[in-house]
Amino acid sequence: MKIKIRTKDFRFSMPVPVSMAGFVLKFLPERLFIEMRTNTPEPYAALVTRENLNMILWECMDIIKENKGLEIVHVEASDGTFVSIRL
Repeated sequence: MKIKIRTKDFRFSMPVPVSMAGFVLKFLPERLFIEMRTNTPEPYAALVTRENLNMILWECMDIIKENKGLEIVHVEASDGTFVSIRL
């Protein structure tokens, strides 16, 4: 996965191995999941857990690997800000 962020004053590019996504998910703080639950509508808030996200990640891993190079986020603002995330 490649993450690119560009503004007038700032350029950031970082390759992230897809296989490290599960490792990173293990070390996300619990307060992050609590905050995501508060911003999620009520019937679905109970599903926002580390275990569920890990399960979704591993179920989709083969699809992620098949679609290598697919751009999943592409945002360009009028002020020149650019954000891109590619698999």
